[in-house]
Amino acid sequence: MRVAEPVHVREIDDDEGQRLLRIIRRGTGSVVTWRRAQIVLLSAQGMPVSKIAEVTFTSADRVRDVIHNFNADGFDALYPKYKGGRPETFTLPERREIKKIAKSRPTEHGLPFSAWSLTKLADFLVAEGVVDDISHEGLRILLREEGVSFQRLKTWKTSRDPDYAAKKARVEHLYAIADGEVIPEDGEPDVVFCMDEFGPLNLQPHPGRQWAERGGQHKDPDREPRPRRRATYTRPHGVRHLFAAYDLAKDRLYGHIKKTKKRTQFLEFCRYLRTLYPPEIRIAIVCDNYSPHLTTKKCRRVADWAGDNNVEIAYTPTNSSWLNRIEAQFTALRYFTLDGTDHPTHKAQGSMIRRYIIWRNRHANDQRLRAVVDRANVA
Repeated sequence: MRVAEPVHVREIDDDEGQRLLRIIRRGTGSVVTWRRAQIVLLSAQGMPVSKIAEVTFTSADRVRDVIHNFNADGFDALYPKYKGGRPETFTLPERREIKKIAKSRPTEHGLPFSAWSLTKLADFLVAEGVVDDISHEGLRILLREEGVSFQRLKTWKTSRDPDYAAKKARVEHLYAIADGEVIPEDGEPDVVFCMDEFGPLNLQPHPGRQWAERGGQHKDPDREPRPRRRATYTRPHGVRHLFAAYDLAKDRLYGHIKKTKKRTQFLEFCRYLRTLYPPEIRIAIVCDNYSPHLTTKKCRRVADWAGDNNVEIAYTPTNSSWLNRIEAQFTALRYFTLDGTDHPTHKAQGSMIRRYIIWRNRHANDQRLRAVVDRANVA
C-alpha cells in the first residue's frame, strides 16, 4: 500500500520569508490573507499539517489546500478573489503560464532581450503555444488583473550570514524533534522553546475595530457620538518589553514584562524557562541574533550559563527571524490585547497581556473556542 507523502510548502528564500512575516505582523487588511500567510509560514518552518491545523484553529484539509495553492500560484494564493461575472477569456492554467513567463527574463528563454515589451511577450506566447492569439491591450489588461506591472528593478535585504545553511538546518531539525518527526539522539534537546521580545509597549491609543452604530444618511439622530482615539502629545511614562517563549511540544506561551531588554533580563527569563523542566532534561531555546542574546569576547555569560545548565541556544540566521515560530503567536497577542485599546498605565496593560496568556494556554485545545475563532476570522 502506497503511503501519501507529507504536504509541505515549497522551499522559500529569505525575501519570501520576510514578506510572509510582514503580512503576519501588519495586522491590517484581509483576515483571510494573514491566516493563509500564517499557514504557509508555519509550513516553511517545518511544522506538519496536523499541528498547523491545531495552531490556526482550522481543518487539516484546509491547510493542505492553502499549501498546494501557494506552491502553484505563490503569493497570489494568499489574497482572496471575490468576483463573479462571465467566465474568463483565458483558462486558469493559461493565465498562470502567462504570468510566469511575464515575470521571467527573456534571456532565460534564449532571447537577446533584457526586458519584455508587450509586443515581444505576446509574440513569444503565441510562438510557444501558450495561447492561440492575444492582443497587446488584452495582454496588458490580463497582467494588470494578475497584479503584474512594469516596474523598475528593486533591491531587497537578504541574509548574508556565512552560516545561513547550517543555522537554518539546525533550527528545522529542532522543530522536527519538537513535532515528533525525529527521535532526538544522545546529547540532543528533548524540549524546544521559541523565544523573542515583543515591544516596545507604549501607553498610547491603538487602532482597532469594534461594533458601532452606522453613520451617514441612515444614522440615528439620537445616537451617541462614535468613540474616537485621544491624542497623545506627550508620552512621559516610558516603555516596557515583553519577553515571551513558546513551548512547541506543550503548545504553551510564557511571558515576562521588563522595563529594559538587556542581557541580564534575557538571562533572567532563560532561567525561568529552565525551571519549567527537570535539570537532567536538555532544552533548546531558538532566538534571533539580537545582541543581548549573543556571546561576545567581552561577555560570555550566555554561553557559560547555557553550558552549566544543560541548555542549547540555537540562533536563526541573520535577517531570517521569520524562522522563529513565536512570530505567529505575537500576531494573536497584538490582536487580542492591544488593538483598539488605550491603557492608562503599564500595570493595566501588563495585566491584560498576562491574563490573555493564561486564557490562551487554558483554551488552546478547546473545540468550541476553535469554532468561535473560525467564525470570527472568516467574517
